[in-house]
Amino acid sequence: MKFSAPAADVRWTHWAPALFVFLWSTGFIGARLGTPYAEPFTFLAIRMAIATLLLLVLAVAMGAPWPATKRLAVHAAIAGILVHGAYLGGVFTAVAHQVPLGQVALIAGLQPILTAWLARPLFGEQVTRQQWVGMLLGFIGVALVVSSKTGTAIASPLGLGFSVVALVGITAGTLYQKRFCAGMDLRTGGVIQFATSGLVFFAFAMAFETREVAWTGEFVFALGWLTLVLSLGAISLLYVLIRRGAAAKVAGLFFLTPPVTALMAFVLFDETLALPALAGMVVTALGVALVVRVR
Repeated sequence: MKFSAPAADVRWTHWAPALFVFLWSTGFIGARLGTPYAEPFTFLAIRMAIATLLLLVLAVAMGAPWPATKRLAVHAAIAGILVHGAYLGGVFTAVAHQVPLGQVALIAGLQPILTAWLARPLFGEQVTRQQWVGMLLGFIGVALVVSSKTGTAIASPLGLGFSVVALVGITAGTLYQKRFCAGMDLRTGGVIQFATSGLVFFAFAMAFETREVAWTGEFVFALGWLTLVLSLGAISLLYVLIRRGAAAKVAGLFFLTPPVTALMAFVLFDETLALPALAGMVVTALGVALVVRVR
């Protein structure tokens, strides 16, 4: 006898990846709005502090279970440092060092390929030829999208280095989360991850920044959006997708982030979309379809 999945679950599975791509893409928009008013580590330390407090209140109110052992709590902290600390810190600091967003996005666009390459030995996931073709198309599409934005400016080696830190952080964090934190409660685990990465950001802010903040309307809006929608919403959705799907499939969704971000920038900031960018969006969508449609 065959049992079909509930209709609500089918609808959620259908829309969750699209929702994640949209939410994740807004992170660059929020960064553009907020970073002119605070240095990167200061901005991120405030963001993590607010996210920790909000999620702690929610976890206590709902009676969420805490990690059963110290070892599980340490795993959650390490995953948080990688996903939040290394990725966000790398992206924001690269932008602060005048690396064009297009170049940062292009380097981060290597994440699905790196994840698929590591997922096979770590989890025994079989990456098919169709998925490799899809990832190649996705990377080509990302390159086309950001090519019109990178220009001829040469980023500093330090800035490019932080972009690589972001790439390694999100890749390692995604794999580490799947390997060691599969049973972690998203509420209490999130508290640990936000608090740990927040302490890292605070330490860097104390060591290298002036910690001055201009509390403008744009800064408050960007901080609120990145905290509530990105830190609490998109990250939780990412972890749910990691649990339900193969790491290579979930990573393939990141190919859609630069094209969607470019489209948002066109609507919100009147940034032009050249013909290569439009072609890149189509190629990227085709590549992602090949990656995630494999059974």
